[in-house]
Amino acid sequence: MKTNIGIKETNRKAVAEILNKLLADETVLYTKVRNAHWNIEGQDFHAQHLFFEELYNDLAELIDEIAERVRAIGHYAVGTLKEYLALTQLTEMKYKKNDSQGYIAELLNDYESLIISLREDIQKVEELEDAGTEDFLVGILEKHEKTAWMLRAHIA
Repeated sequence: MKTNIGIKETNRKAVAEILNKLLADETVLYTKVRNAHWNIEGQDFHAQHLFFEELYNDLAELIDEIAERVRAIGHYAVGTLKEYLALTQLTEMKYKKNDSQGYIAELLNDYESLIISLREDIQKVEELEDAGTEDFLVGILEKHEKTAWMLRAHIA
């Protein structure tokens, strides 16, 4: 059935492309946080292990919400690794040691990259006249800014 939510199809398609790119970014970030959670070593292992677990749980919920937003505006969410890797701006984990400072620095860089992209995407979505997605992205931006602050606070 055709989606009729008061937003032009061309605009909904453009918004879906923005959201699918974000979905890819968040899925790659989720994988990187899981890697840190699984492989962290050091005196601060327990605290960092739990911290990373909190992050990936938040990301898992967010990923689901992004995919559902794509569906709510009448399009399909990407869902394959090939699609994620083609769309993401993030890279594979570069840091090869298993200490928390290295993981945190790399994850902080990723969160800050997403924050910058989200600011740009919010402007684009506003121009595409999708207030619901704009508000949704602002919420994600605020969550990521808080997480970036927490990551920064962990760096010695």
